[in-house]
Amino acid sequence: MLNLNRDVVVVGAGPSGLTAARELTKAGLSVAVLEARDRVGGRTWTDTVDGAVLEIGGQWVSPDQTVLLDLLDELGLKTYSRYRDGESVYIGADGKPVRYTGDSFPVDPATAVEMDKLIALLDGLAAEIGATEPWAHPKARELDTISFHHWLRANSDNEEACNNIGLFIAGGMLTKPAHAFSTLQAVLMAASAGSFTHLTDEDFILDKRVVGGMQQVSLLQAQELGDDVVLNSPVRTINWTELGDGGHRVTVVSERATVNARFVIMAVPPNLYSRVSFNPPLPRRQHQMHQHQSLGLVIKVHAVYSTPFWREDGLSGTGFGAGSLVQEVYDNTNHGDTRGTLVGFISDEKADAVFELGADERKRVVLESIAGFLGDKALAPEVYYESDWGSEEWTRGAYASSYDLGGLHRYGKDQHAPVGPIYWCSSDLAAEGYQHVEGAIRMGRLTAARIAEVARVAEPAGV
Repeated sequence: MLNLNRDVVVVGAGPSGLTAARELTKAGLSVAVLEARDRVGGRTWTDTVDGAVLEIGGQWVSPDQTVLLDLLDELGLKTYSRYRDGESVYIGADGKPVRYTGDSFPVDPATAVEMDKLIALLDGLAAEIGATEPWAHPKARELDTISFHHWLRANSDNEEACNNIGLFIAGGMLTKPAHAFSTLQAVLMAASAGSFTHLTDEDFILDKRVVGGMQQVSLLQAQELGDDVVLNSPVRTINWTELGDGGHRVTVVSERATVNARFVIMAVPPNLYSRVSFNPPLPRRQHQMHQHQSLGLVIKVHAVYSTPFWREDGLSGTGFGAGSLVQEVYDNTNHGDTRGTLVGFISDEKADAVFELGADERKRVVLESIAGFLGDKALAPEVYYESDWGSEEWTRGAYASSYDLGGLHRYGKDQHAPVGPIYWCSSDLAAEGYQHVEGAIRMGRLTAARIAEVARVAEPAGV
């Protein structure tokens, strides 16, 4: 058992926690990072499966993610564009694949008009309400007490248009059914990316990848921190005491280390806060808030082929189908790889259904769904793998937490509020870059700056 004395202990070695630790070190504070897993990276994980390098977790970089882009440059990491040449495929309500080019789905004119109308309404709300304090807007309660599913249908009677617009938030981002989260939560998702239009443009939101994998953002920062990062060390207890000078003494107990510190950063998603015993207990407000935040469910499917056969057929590898089992598919071929890789996504209730199948049957129906976009050659990959973050002990869902109906306007203003020496820090709590690595880095820097400011006006507590 390690016994350490530090200024700050960070719980969680994902991009947010490691960014915070790195920034605090630059500010002259000592840190220890405790990570439950046997690796760093959190919800980013670049791994080799059956000889194929796969991005098990988060991977994409969009042009608006300026903080991430600056950090990639600082760390010496390069990016490359997602393959997008050729035609995309859309499967509409009739179940038939249609090849198309351009930004718009090949729907009938009436559906196109309705989709454009809904996008314009959501763009207007995102611009008006913003990502920083959506709960403070005069429309917050109104929008937070109606599900996104019902809001769409209140504004359009075109079911195909509603399903397609719902796909960009429900399946593509929050990975929950559109009836399970509010319109305000959907507006926050859009505002965090700059606009709803950005979410509908896969060439923007899924623009680039990192050469060698996104996990390097964490690996390289952890390398700088060295022995201050302790793996295989789930935190079990946080004890803290308020000192007479207004400071705090904290003792954090994990399976491999006990750390005495002045501050704690909880750099894990909110659904994991309850895995830790806090003494004294967290306030009522925190207990209630955390019960209204949950992660969604998605299966990220990876299929690797000897060649990117779809390119020979004039296809980009991109496909969308709100009613399909696999609702989205993309060319995910690695930089410089002669093989071809596809990635597909199965979200929320569709994921529930397919998990009821045995592994072989699940693989069969998933590949049949991908083949519905790209042809029968998709049925026989050399490598097949399913990223299932819902079963991962230290995540339990994807991609990030969101509030249940009515929770965002009710609790959002308190989600950043520290409890004594305990600060909250993850992509789940970000404004710009919410639920992306961009948001994780922004939260890490913000939290580190807040603690550094408090530390500057208080002498060390002599831990």
